[in-house]
Amino acid sequence: MATGHLHIDLDAVAANWQALDALSGPTVETGACVKADGYGLGAGRVAHRLAQAGARRFFVAAAEEGAALRQSLGRGPEICVFSGHMEGDTALIRDHALTPLLNSIDQMLRHVEALPGHAFGIQLDTGMNRLGMEPAEWASLREVAEQQGPSMVMSHLACADEPEHPMNAQQLQTFLDLTRGLGCPLSLAATGGTLLGPALHFDITRPGIGLYGGLPFAKARPVVTLDLPVIQTRSLAPGETVGYANAFTATRPTRIATIAAGYADGLIRAAGPSARVFHDDTPCPVVGRISMDLITVDVTHLSEEPAALTILNARQTVDQLASAAGTIGYEILTSLGARYTRHYS
Repeated sequence: MATGHLHIDLDAVAANWQALDALSGPTVETGACVKADGYGLGAGRVAHRLAQAGARRFFVAAAEEGAALRQSLGRGPEICVFSGHMEGDTALIRDHALTPLLNSIDQMLRHVEALPGHAFGIQLDTGMNRLGMEPAEWASLREVAEQQGPSMVMSHLACADEPEHPMNAQQLQTFLDLTRGLGCPLSLAATGGTLLGPALHFDITRPGIGLYGGLPFAKARPVVTLDLPVIQTRSLAPGETVGYANAFTATRPTRIATIAAGYADGLIRAAGPSARVFHDDTPCPVVGRISMDLITVDVTHLSEEPAALTILNARQTVDQLASAAGTIGYEILTSLGARYTRHYS
């Protein structure tokens, strides 16, 4: 086969959730963020395993994602929608029992008029200036919202990956000020906030990237392994070049393996000069440019011709590969392409 093999360890996802749940503490509910199709790994499969582990509240970006997840999970778990109640979402929210996290007065009005009595949450902006009601907007709406009984009130930290950043304390204080006296569950912490400690946990944590083996949860178990088949190997003499723009020139007799993947499969072109792949535990440098469907690798030092090479494993995590491309692990995970043959365990 000329397609890569992506192995997704669902037990590792569950173990990561359980570890973050333990950090949250016994009185805090730990949800799970499965937006962007479970960070690219399959929201239905991921959520099923997390439900088995004990997760009862899931978070998605859009109502369409929530509807698909409900079809996979069935009735029971709560599915919260970060984008709130957008125009045109009413039927999806009603028919699939979704909980929109309302972001504005307009969304609040739309929701209570279209679906009176239907569950909802509130998202507050505590300084990130991305989603959520601003303090003045919330002040004008709070009494009405409390009468309707939100299932939760949440906000999102901008700098949780940097524990000492002053923005964390600033947002915490703003959230405390905005929610003082509320009688519903509160949520501020995703993965980074969970790691910052109990002061940010409130009633519900909602880890995302840490479930999938990514930073800032440095103790996470790796979740993905990606093996790429070798299509062809060839020998180069000194002075011969490889790939577009002659990006690599051999300075010695060199053996080159061409593997079946590229930026169309989520392996970002910018990673080329710094990326590596593995033959068992032996690293092999990528040479030349990563192209749409192909990557060329220097395998001169191997004692055998490899049938496949591995680009994601415990030796090279999504964050390490992301660093080679000048990006973050989130982008690597959510970009993993549809051409891979996927295996779950």
